[in-house]
Amino acid sequence: MQWRWARMQCCVAMDGGEGNTGGMPGGRLTQQDRQRIAAGLAGGLSYAEIARRLDRPTSTISREVGRNGGPSSYRPQQAHQATSQRARRGTPAPPRAAGPPGGAVAGEIIELAVRSGMPRMTARVHVDLLLSEDGRRTAAELTRRLKVSPASVSVAVNFLVQQGYVRRERDPQRRRDIYVVDDAAWYHSVVISARQTLEAAQAAIAGAETVGLDRPAGQRMARAGAFLERVTLDMMESADRWRALLA
Repeated sequence: MQWRWARMQCCVAMDGGEGNTGGMPGGRLTQQDRQRIAAGLAGGLSYAEIARRLDRPTSTISREVGRNGGPSSYRPQQAHQATSQRARRGTPAPPRAAGPPGGAVAGEIIELAVRSGMPRMTARVHVDLLLSEDGRRTAAELTRRLKVSPASVSVAVNFLVQQGYVRRERDPQRRRDIYVVDDAAWYHSVVISARQTLEAAQAAIAGAETVGLDRPAGQRMARAGAFLERVTLDMMESADRWRALLA
């Protein structure tokens, strides 16, 4: 499983949204803007993509969604009414729930990883490691930073280790594991993913021979297996060829 990094848009630390329109495109969010935000969330768009379509800063979208229930509970009509009521009363918005360590950038990458099929807890652990200064965390540090149980961290890091995203080191003096993400992890994760796909390709080719190459089903499986095999071998060759970029 590879993350769709090409779609990632870094969130910038800019003020925007209601009550601060100086220098911001479009002024206050309208009810139509909020309907478009809801449609974008329902369509799986990132905050950055929604912001681009509305010609707004990414922080305006993340703040709007965060103060009105989050991505899964955002309702444009209720959000618009709540904002209007706050403006009339002159009261501040309710406090937002604490976001992931790393702020908007971390939240954006986590959402991309989840949409790519990675479990959310696993994505949170991986992103926290990615954004750490030295790429190293103990299980206790991850548990404390993410405010989750040790069991949740254990499941997440085991998956990341199996997929090659993270490696496990042992601290003999303190008798604890340290989880490390470094540049080489990208190479190993690509190779592991390619090998898994190659196994599927070989299974399809073998299945085609069993079904019979003179039958339509066998021919479909043979074509699929040949395609996957060729693409996967090219991917592995490319990973070896460009591995020096990670050195």
